[in-house]
Amino acid sequence: MERYEDSQLYRIRHSASHVMAQAVMEMFPGEARIAIGPPIENGFYYDFELPRSLTPEDLEVIENRMREIIKANQPFVREEVSAEQAKAEFADQPYKIELIEGLEKGGLDEYGNPLAEKPVISFYRDGAFVDLCRGPHVESTGKLNPKAIKLMSIAGAYWRGDEKNKMLQRIYGTAWESKDDLHQYLWRLEEAKKRDHRKLGKELDLFSVSEDVGPGLILWHPKGAMIRVLVEDFCRKAHLDNGYEWVFSPHIGRANLWVTSGHLGFYKENMYAAMDIDGEEYYAKPMNCPFHIQIYKSQIRSYRELPKRFAENGTVYRYERAGVLHGLTRVRGFTQDDAHIFCRPDQVEAEISRALEFSLYILRSFGLSDFKAYLSTMPEKYVGDPADWDKATEALRRAVEAQAIPYEVDEGGGAFYGPKIDLKVNDALGREWQLSTIQFDFNMSVRFGLEYVGEDGKPHLPYMVHRALLGSMERFFGVLIEHYAGAFPVWLSPVQAMIIPIADRHVAYAQEVQQKLKAAGIRSEVDESSDRMQAKIRNAQLQKIPYMLVIGDKEAEAGAVAIRLRSGEDLKAKPLAEFIALARDVIDRKE
Repeated sequence: MERYEDSQLYRIRHSASHVMAQAVMEMFPGEARIAIGPPIENGFYYDFELPRSLTPEDLEVIENRMREIIKANQPFVREEVSAEQAKAEFADQPYKIELIEGLEKGGLDEYGNPLAEKPVISFYRDGAFVDLCRGPHVESTGKLNPKAIKLMSIAGAYWRGDEKNKMLQRIYGTAWESKDDLHQYLWRLEEAKKRDHRKLGKELDLFSVSEDVGPGLILWHPKGAMIRVLVEDFCRKAHLDNGYEWVFSPHIGRANLWVTSGHLGFYKENMYAAMDIDGEEYYAKPMNCPFHIQIYKSQIRSYRELPKRFAENGTVYRYERAGVLHGLTRVRGFTQDDAHIFCRPDQVEAEISRALEFSLYILRSFGLSDFKAYLSTMPEKYVGDPADWDKATEALRRAVEAQAIPYEVDEGGGAFYGPKIDLKVNDALGREWQLSTIQFDFNMSVRFGLEYVGEDGKPHLPYMVHRALLGSMERFFGVLIEHYAGAFPVWLSPVQAMIIPIADRHVAYAQEVQQKLKAAGIRSEVDESSDRMQAKIRNAQLQKIPYMLVIGDKEAEAGAVAIRLRSGEDLKAKPLAEFIALARDVIDRKE
């Protein structure tokens, strides 16, 4: 699979960033100070120090000048230069001078990233504009499609991402090969705004975040909590059916537990401050694994008992910086559908295959079916025997290949304690979300002295596998909201049917209908408001309720309901029993 950095789109966006920088410099002759302008996913940006703040109206002016530069068909010409030549070229550009000095020392590239060796310093010129740049670019500005480029927004950005440095102005843009590609991208952006789980969470009364409680801490409202209960109940039964044992663990633990696990050594900055309890330090748990290990250690384990698969919906607490908190997808307290598998070496491959197959089953059950796996291998610094790493990595690879899903190998991308599979899913808009993880651990078993008695009567070290399917309930719920745009499948909808009496005289029958639906396991509400029928139907549609059951004189007399779908389709009047059978069939098929 072609890397983004090698693609034509990357060249187009890199070139568009230079064209934009040229346009801005011409807009502020002699006054603009330029920093960096890389391609990014779906676009590009460039950072500037300017004599005044940019406005949205400026973007149109800059775009118009970019079209002129593109029309001029200026070639992109690469030059290799010495540090002295580079400094002379950018004598009045302090940010470029700082970058050149970093390159001169062989320490940092033009984006502030560490380099393995001292690089060649290169320029790219197009017309009168010159930039310190590695490339690559298109052959000339004329290769860009002016109808496929759009400047999107203006933001503030600290130089090199350090808040101690000067705040610069960043212009974001996007560039594509064709006008249609651009329009498709802009449509996806608009659709993403409509699907934003924070917006829909409020509109559908699913969840909230209270300043009185604290940022990053989610309050699940009744409707959102109902969906969570349905998800958890389904997953809990599936775990039990698939050989897992359910466990529960506390929310805090003594400091020495986190010393042994290594969290206080390498993860302390993401943990909350210690609590003093009876003169000892306790910490809110950032992970569930040390508790599951203690359950394993609570008795001597025989090789005949393995594998042991402990599962828990365990709430953990991690300190996320305020700037990265985002609705349900980046929070400070969340519940992981966590499991830990303790097994013998000869069971490794079967357990990995089983865990991956189970992950795919669970995700597909919620309507997610477009997957890609990422296999992360042994990094430069690691613990354990390389032979064990090889065995575990090959087990992961064979498991992925057996499921016939696309995957990429992230060479050296594993954690120091083991290789892993990350399973990512594309939602209805094609956006990729990280959900399931299957992670080997050659570290915890040693740290905690785990053993099992082998067939030879001697102690042996078990393999340990961390495994999460949904990732966290909060993040998964956010993904579900956006994937379905709030219109959940019938089986997951918190209210499956809204009963709409046309007049007050129909309320009694509406309540009778509700009781029969409840007896059939169908969740419903009665709209007893004084609104007109069409307004009630509209309100139910806005709440994305799958079925609207309208009741008037004819329906009450016939023991029927007039069925409308949230899509607007009218199924006409049907006997109540027929509707119940129809709805139960859809619910039972998890649609």
